[in-house]
Amino acid sequence: MDTVWKGLARDKVLYLLMLPGLLFFLIFKYVPMWGVIISFQDYSPYLGMLGSPWVGFDHFTRFFANPDFWLLFRNTMMISLLSLVFFFPVPIVMSLLLSEVKHRVFKRVVQSIVYLPHFLSWVVVVGITFLLFSQSSGIVNLVLEFIGFSRVDFLSNPNWFWGMLTAQNIWKETGWGTIIFLAAIAGVDPQLYEAAKIDGANRLRQTWHITLPAIRSVIIILLILRIGQIMDVGFEQVFLMMNGAVSEVSDVFETYVYRVGIQGGQLSYSTAVGLFKSFIGLVLVIGANRLAKRFGEEGVY
Repeated sequence: MDTVWKGLARDKVLYLLMLPGLLFFLIFKYVPMWGVIISFQDYSPYLGMLGSPWVGFDHFTRFFANPDFWLLFRNTMMISLLSLVFFFPVPIVMSLLLSEVKHRVFKRVVQSIVYLPHFLSWVVVVGITFLLFSQSSGIVNLVLEFIGFSRVDFLSNPNWFWGMLTAQNIWKETGWGTIIFLAAIAGVDPQLYEAAKIDGANRLRQTWHITLPAIRSVIIILLILRIGQIMDVGFEQVFLMMNGAVSEVSDVFETYVYRVGIQGGQLSYSTAVGLFKSFIGLVLVIGANRLAKRFGEEGVY
């Protein structure tokens, strides 16, 4: 015990630096977890969690029997899978390209430009999207009309909706996603590249045989974490982009929870939907982690 107190006294500054982050996760992540018990109750704010009657799995049964369940599941999975397939590799490719830039000033300018969209709110991003792709006055449609093509209804055509969301994610988050990969690439031993040059390997060969294997563990870990978030497509982005014409492809679990929970006041039912999402995410993380370990990777834990 004395050793523990001595360690705390020696590293007290580091623990103080860790305290704000620890309090954030404790207050906003762990304490609210007690609220999931209302998914097994007919919760009433007047009775509280201790006084509300228990209903067991009635809310889950109702949710799975709802005709909208498979529609919500399909839309959520398709949006997440498109993001996983098309968005996840882009920061890796961008990091590899940036690592090849030798001019420091140019490299920093490019990094700053690709980082900036991350700090824009989804309200701004969706506003820019409407300005660019509006059928009546959007710049893209004006250009298409000018060069002889007919205007395209990007915003009200269900066939374009999932692609628009994926393109927004790529534009907004690619730069931010490169930070971890650039840090991993910076840790690769330069002597490996020098040895490869002596053996006659060009830059593409060096990237394929040295850089990518060196950052493989980082890629696997981030992929596992991304798979765990496959049921979370982002409420704000989808809610701002959706309209009546694309409701069949835009309604996801987050918007459904908002509609029945916040607007409809069905707090227990919406909490059950959220708990279902979290459970699926947990199962996917555990499964992906075990699969990664089976193939010889370190995994998340």
